[in-house]
Amino acid sequence: MNEKRRSSAVEKLPTGISSFDLIAEGGLPKNRTTLVSGTAGSGKTVFAVQFLAAGIRDTDESGVFVTFEESPDDIRKNVLGFGWDLAQMEADGKLAFVDASPTPDTPPTESGSYDLGGLLARVENAVRKVGAKRVSVDSLGAVFSQFSAQSVIRHELFRLASALKALGVTAILTAERTEDYGAIARFGIEEFIADNVMVLRNVLEAEKRRRTIEILKFRGTDHQKGEFPFTIHGEGGMIVIPLSAMQLRQKSSNVRISSGNDDLDGMCDGGFFRDSVILLSGATGTGKTLTVTQFLQGGAERGERGLLLAFEESRDQLFRNASGWGFDFEKMEEDGMLRVVCEYPEVAGLEDWLIEIKRVIEEFKPHRVALDSLSALERMGTIKAYREFVIGLTSFLKHQEVTGLLTSTTSALMGGTSVTEGHISTLTDSIILLRYVEMYGEMKRGITVLKMRGSTHDKDIREFTIDGSGMHIGRPFRHVTGILAGAPVHLSPADVERVWTNVDRDMERRAGQI
Repeated sequence: MNEKRRSSAVEKLPTGISSFDLIAEGGLPKNRTTLVSGTAGSGKTVFAVQFLAAGIRDTDESGVFVTFEESPDDIRKNVLGFGWDLAQMEADGKLAFVDASPTPDTPPTESGSYDLGGLLARVENAVRKVGAKRVSVDSLGAVFSQFSAQSVIRHELFRLASALKALGVTAILTAERTEDYGAIARFGIEEFIADNVMVLRNVLEAEKRRRTIEILKFRGTDHQKGEFPFTIHGEGGMIVIPLSAMQLRQKSSNVRISSGNDDLDGMCDGGFFRDSVILLSGATGTGKTLTVTQFLQGGAERGERGLLLAFEESRDQLFRNASGWGFDFEKMEEDGMLRVVCEYPEVAGLEDWLIEIKRVIEEFKPHRVALDSLSALERMGTIKAYREFVIGLTSFLKHQEVTGLLTSTTSALMGGTSVTEGHISTLTDSIILLRYVEMYGEMKRGITVLKMRGSTHDKDIREFTIDGSGMHIGRPFRHVTGILAGAPVHLSPADVERVWTNVDRDMERRAGQI
């Protein structure tokens, strides 16, 4: 309760970037200055412009953009792709530029007597002209490079922050830094003058760039701690992925749906739960894509739309394979019962894929989603980034009450645990394993339901075959052990008798102890 009282003492201004406002717990502290520091390409200017554009669009709050580096024309052109028509906002009297950017024909000068008096007068005039409530200054490094003495920089920075406060505006001040995990800003004093400090990072991880945002301090109010991944999307600008804002409040249904295979439904005690997420693991060629195909076909037969996200096979190849098993994906598409998205995972980062998948689901509104395969996406970043992607995806599927079937590929041909399995198995409701089994010089296939939350299920490892009509699950393997470990051992009748004798003796001994 005391924490809530302290937080409520400082009013928050919603930025209009809803995903950011979640980690900021309401937005930026109102009528205060916030330093946004980051390396090149981290998204400082995008955040500064979006803060103004969203204020004009959502709350009719006018804004002023002070630029020290890029010209206003360049900024207008650069952000038009995000849907922010700054020229129209200016024409409507909602936005004003204060252009302090250098001209190409003016050589750089340094003067000990230089101060910000003239600039502050221009800013004040622009604020009063449009009735601005928001101001963005981009960037501090460009203007303070004209001062040689750090004491002068500190004085002028304090003067700028005080002037903005006096105007009653909520301000963003951007600043450069040379390292993602080094000093907060270039001059080492910016963070002490500003009321609030945020850091944007653009870190190279596993040969992939990954952007994160961290709120270091909000004076007098609370915020969520740590780094949060974000991406810059053409249709939404800056989009933060706040995993900490996800809540375990998903609904849970007792309704069962068919997997598309009657035998598999029997192993799962009647089918999958409607709002469950299933992990299907197996080596290449064990039948993962076939299981996905049957899953989508089974839904279409019951009037349920399906979405297939394919990251390893092309659309034509998937449709050809489906037709080989007697399923007409093309007709399912024509009837509006199926949508297929096929792309190499490398065309976007994990954060971008999560946003795109959410967009497609919200637009198509499927009852079932199949992703083939997670292993392809796994190579797109670090284990931490990958796990965050899966958490975001599974949480979204559950909130939408959509059944999800996710496949992963084991590295070993005969089985074993995949990297994917080891990191996301706890996030899924059910796990189905497909394995090769060598039997007297012949390769067979086995299937087992390893886990199924909230339900009984078949514990056997059953043999299955694949032909032109799909998957056929048969009898359990007997007299074989070590299948899941990838090292099956065949037991003779005498070995089996010996095993069961030992089991019986062990049970009798325990009964005697009781």
